[in-house]
Formats: sequence, C-alpha cells, structure tokens
Amino acid sequence: MKTEITAFEMRRIDRNCEGIGLLPIQLMENAGAHVARVVRTRFDRGAIIVLAGTGNNGGDGFVAARHLLDYDPEILLLGRARDITTDEARQNWQILKNLGAKIREIRDSSELPDLDADVIIDAILGTGVQGRVREPAASAICLINDSDAFVLSVDVPSGFDPDCIEYSVHADLTVTFHRRKTGLFGHPGVTGEVEVAEIGIPARAERITGTGDLPPARSAGSHKGDSGRVLVVGGGAFTGAPALAALAALRTGADWVTVAAPRNAAQVIAGFSPNLIVHTLSDRYLAHDDTRAIGALVRRHDAVVIGMGLGRKSETAEAVLEIIRSNPDARFVIDADALHALEMPLPERVRSATPVITPHAGEFEQLGGTVAADLDERCELVMNFSARNRVVTLLKGEIDVISDGEDVRTNHTGNAGMTVGGTGDVLAGVVGSLLTKHDATAAATAGAFITGTAGDIAFRRFGYGLLATDVIECVPEAMWGV
Repeated sequence: MKTEITAFEMRRIDRNCEGIGLLPIQLMENAGAHVARVVRTRFDRGAIIVLAGTGNNGGDGFVAARHLLDYDPEILLLGRARDITTDEARQNWQILKNLGAKIREIRDSSELPDLDADVIIDAILGTGVQGRVREPAASAICLINDSDAFVLSVDVPSGFDPDCIEYSVHADLTVTFHRRKTGLFGHPGVTGEVEVAEIGIPARAERITGTGDLPPARSAGSHKGDSGRVLVVGGGAFTGAPALAALAALRTGADWVTVAAPRNAAQVIAGFSPNLIVHTLSDRYLAHDDTRAIGALVRRHDAVVIGMGLGRKSETAEAVLEIIRSNPDARFVIDADALHALEMPLPERVRSATPVITPHAGEFEQLGGTVAADLDERCELVMNFSARNRVVTLLKGEIDVISDGEDVRTNHTGNAGMTVGGTGDVLAGVVGSLLTKHDATAAATAGAFITGTAGDIAFRRFGYGLLATDVIECVPEAMWGV
C-alpha cells in the first residue's frame, strides 16, 4: 500500500465505503473522536475553540467538540447552519445544538472574535482547496496564525495547497485520516507534526469499486466530439460482437463511434442501428491491407476497442499486432480475438499509452498469467502480471480484478445471468468510451463497475433471460440513475 494518498483517491474511497455499508457518519465519528483523544492526551484542561467550515471537515470538528464538551469548547461555524453541505455534518451540528454547546454562526468576517484560547481546532477546509481562500475563512486563517494557541488541523491545514501555502493555516499538529495526504510531507512549517489516524477503513475496502469510480458529470457547454470518439475494430467471423461494443460505447456517453469491419459484416452491423458509423474493410476478414486505412481512423479517434468477432486467422492476428505496434500513441482496449494475437510483453514502443486488456481466466492464462482461487492471491498475481507486461489488466470473473501493476481493485457487481454471450463485448465498449477521457486504470475500474451494475439492473428485470442488449440499455441507469 502506498504511504500517501491524493485527495481525489481519498474521496473515491470514502464514497465506495458507503457502498459496502461503511457509512460516512461512522467515518466522521471515528475521525472526530480521534482528534478529541489527541487533545486529551496533550491537554488536561484549557480553553478550546473549534473553527469549523460547512463541509465534512467541519463535521469532523463538530464530533471532536462533542467528545470534548467537558472542556466547554466554543464552536464557531464559518457560515450559516442552513448551508452545511452534508447530512452527516448537519446531524452532528444538530447534536451540539441539542446538547446546549456554545455554538455560533459567523456570517461575515467582521463577526469573528479574538481567538483567546489554549487550543484551536482548525476544521475549516479539507483537501481539494485551490487558489485563494474566500471570506470569512481567509480572515479566520489569519487570526489562527496570529494567535498564541496550540493549533491542531483536522486532516490538512485549512487552505493547504503544496504549490501555494501562502493562505494556509500554520499548524502545530495535523491529524490526517487513513493515510498521509499527498503534499503534507516536506512542509513542517505549515503542517507541524503530522499524525496519521486510522478511522476504520480496512485495506481491502480501498480496492473495492463503487460509485466513487464513476466519471464526473459532463459539462453543460460540451460540443459534439468533446465527450469522446471511439473506434471499434471487429467483425468478420461474427457480426454482433462489434455492434454490441459500439452501442455500449454510445450508451456510456461517447459522442462518436465508428465500427471498422470486414465487408461481409459491415452491412449487417450498419443495420443494427442508425447511430453507428460503419467503415467497410477490404476483405471478408481483417487483413494486412487494411492496416493503413485503420491507422488513419485511429488518428481521428480518442480510443480504440479491438478484437470482438475478428476470428483467429493468422493474417488477422498479424494485422492486429501491426495496428497496435504502428499506433503507439493510441489508447487501446484489447479484447476477445485480439488477445490471442498478443505477444507479451508488448513492444516497448507501444508504451506511450498504456493499453487495457480484458481477458477471462482462460485468456489470461494463455497470455502467461496465473489464476488463483483465493482473491488476495489472485489480486497479487494480476498486479505482478500487469507490472511485468506494462498493461492495465481487467481480469473478468465472478469478481473482476483490475490492476496497473502498482494498485489493484476488485469489482463485485454483476451476476450469473451475465454469462450470456456478448456481455464481454459490452464491457469492452464501456471501457473504450471511458478511456477517451480518463486514464487506463480509471477507465477499466469504472467500466467494470458500470457494466456489472447495469447487469444487476437488467437481472432484476429479466432474470436469467437477460441479453447483452439489455445490459447496454441499463448502462445510463448504472451511471446516472436514469
């Protein structure tokens, strides 16, 4: 496990913990209680002021204040109670109010009192702050830094940005949660002593996928093509597989999807949906003569999904390798028949963009991997394989395992009804769509979660009679709840 964690990754873990039943209110309680214990170990008496923001960082401060009520702390909320942003923080504010704690809303910087205290608990702003801090937080930070009190910052010093520390609280002690946040190391004048507090997130919970892996909402000002262009290279031996991948990419939000398919399959694929753009290749199967034309298409798209329904002719396998080798900057999802063409490890010059491979157990073993029954051992084997071969692996199974060679994640969504043909093609299309805008690990992780969730929605409607097309139609609900 890495010793540091980014703010983005911590938010992802927090959201995913809720999916396994580890609720935000529990994590907030553990965080605030630990802050209170730290205060008790260092001070057996003294005046305490808690400065809290309207977010979850403030919620941690509310919990700490409750555990320190025998110290008679004063709690200053920088903002209005009605503007507290989360249910958990709001609940803990209400508890303080019900207990008759000394609470006060600071609506304007002019209302800030002198901070005459022995201990100041800084719970104003958490991670993710960028640029100049707004009022009244900015004035509060100045007052904290001018005080003679011992300053304990919750998670990170408020306003902390490792690239711009001018507007940050200068703490004597920072109690950060779960793992040290990126950037805290190397700024002792700002962070003071840094203590890492365990708040009940087990290591196994870090790797489980969930809603924290979903992509952010699309910008309202987006134009055609801004949300990604996907090229699907497939068909020949089969026609449905590339169509399923392409339709899945569209349902995941890609703006533009082109299918490059052999001539015997192209017309059939075009008939599946008027939403598909179909490029007809030269022969009845993918051949070397098509690689130049496909290369031109690759350069006009943001991600390439290759392999579904291609068949396993030797000339097709050679063409697949040539396409991958000759387009080192392209983002590839390599699936199905294209996996049988791979030579591992991939050539070093392919490495300017990390490809995603999506094998099932048999294909993974054919590529030189080993599959273990024990999940922890399987995770370790997939991680080692990915590091050795410089790929992101999405090993499909009852529990999917995803790794880039450094971290590993597991996806527990999906069901036995998804053994029906075509769901792997759907997964490849979903990952391909996400890969247009996200890195390979994020795309593979979110793709596994989205496809499995869509499959679970489809199963509730159709049971073991679900079809791959049903999974595609449920992708929007899995992503956006619609």
